[in-house]
Amino acid sequence: MTRIARGAEHVARRSASSRGRLLGPAILFGALLLTAAVTFTACVFDSGFGQDTSVFTPTKPPAFETPLPIPPLAESEVVDGVRVFSLTAQEGQMQFLEGMTTPTWGFDGDYLGPTLRAHRGEKVAVEVTNALPETTTVHWHGMHLPAAMDGGPHQPIESGGRWRPEWRVDQPAATLWYHPHPHGETEEHVLRGLSGMFILDDEHSQSFGLPTEYGVDDVPLIVQDKKFRSDGEFQFDSQGNEVGLLGNVLLTNGAWGAVLDVSTELVRLRILNGSSARTYDFAFDDQRDFSLIATDGGLLEAPHITDHVRLSPGERAEIVVAIAPGTETMLRSLPPDLGDVAVPGAYGGLDEFDVLLLRAADQLRASPPLAERFGDISRFTAVDADNARIFDVQNREINGRRMDMNRIDEVMQVDSTELWEVTNRDLFPHNWHVHDVQFQVLDIDGETPGPELSGWKDTIYLEPRRVYRIMMRFEDYVDDENPYMIHCHLLLHEDEGLMSQFVVSRDEASRNAGPVDPNGGHGH
Repeated sequence: MTRIARGAEHVARRSASSRGRLLGPAILFGALLLTAAVTFTACVFDSGFGQDTSVFTPTKPPAFETPLPIPPLAESEVVDGVRVFSLTAQEGQMQFLEGMTTPTWGFDGDYLGPTLRAHRGEKVAVEVTNALPETTTVHWHGMHLPAAMDGGPHQPIESGGRWRPEWRVDQPAATLWYHPHPHGETEEHVLRGLSGMFILDDEHSQSFGLPTEYGVDDVPLIVQDKKFRSDGEFQFDSQGNEVGLLGNVLLTNGAWGAVLDVSTELVRLRILNGSSARTYDFAFDDQRDFSLIATDGGLLEAPHITDHVRLSPGERAEIVVAIAPGTETMLRSLPPDLGDVAVPGAYGGLDEFDVLLLRAADQLRASPPLAERFGDISRFTAVDADNARIFDVQNREINGRRMDMNRIDEVMQVDSTELWEVTNRDLFPHNWHVHDVQFQVLDIDGETPGPELSGWKDTIYLEPRRVYRIMMRFEDYVDDENPYMIHCHLLLHEDEGLMSQFVVSRDEASRNAGPVDPNGGHGH
């Protein structure tokens, strides 16, 4: 039985024993029949029969002998109290696959970019030069900063142009990232290779027994699936897939079949789902437990012991895993639970991949024990909300509207706390990303979420037909002209209009707002 077939069996069992949120017996039966058909098609494709010969199809898995590339820490200098970084978006080429050369884009190199690192309280600036043949942008995903510095579609950098955003870092230590955000072109720019990490430190970064030696026991992992043409070039066409391009080659920091040589008893992995459409469920091949210590916006209150973590595009997780001397373990992605999607196999719900081999030396340096608790997170409650809003996500629309660069969809009042109800009305995957703020997940269908959603988030997977209530606070930056974005981070969806714009204002007249009902919803 192939890995895809095993995944189909797993999804069928999971669907049949779902949590009472099923679509109904007839629809479920039809979905399972479609899943079987997709599985058969995938197995046939896997065997090479009837496949698109213009697309490269791996005939065997990689050997996992390539040393994991570690993105270099970006150089910076402090000028008049400002830590200044520089980035150049440029063309390049890589050999991801033996015998094939792939044209790529990268920051300060052929592919991906260096890791920027700054401390809470620092004022930072990034001097960005665009050496590409077309306009791009650089968005600081997860960062709290002025709208004019956000790097969304309203801050274009023309070919040959430069841009210098500047802001003060004022948020907890976290694993953030940067990537392009040109309206209608984001998916292609990211697929070409324009991504990098932005790590924030604070007074707690060196505490709690956390592994802290960058590239040794504190390791960034940018995970992306790719599809290649037979001439080595990236495939950009999603070929009609509703969620966007799903690749058949998995790159970790730009390497297919990467191995990390481990020299310490504990290893901290900062995992970014940098893919444009695929959702992963990260676990180890021996089903070992690990500690989930942080999500998008920083540390949890305490380590959460688990054996898997699901990440949709744009989400991050920091995990700490123990490894014994002289042993190996494979970080994998198992078939992800996508919720009650109609045909999981069509959206990657049956797929599994090997991601990274961890290979421990015969003797390991001792690691300090991980703390049992990191600290309290101040919790929102529904009665804290000054305003409430409802967002319905369907097809390529939010509340019945597609993105319009010239329209402001929402006005948030500065120094206000908001409660949002967000629902995916489709039967295929979406997720939800909010610029400028980190939010808390209050409940899902009225139930308190699990520990993996108990921390600060800026991106969350939306299972179909479930109501997510999230809360956030808008502070510091008022700008009635430059908007922030709310959008699905499945990049094809974003490019095709599943995005809206909001401004943070001092104006108390806030659209779509009204008295808050702590039990859900709001009035007008």
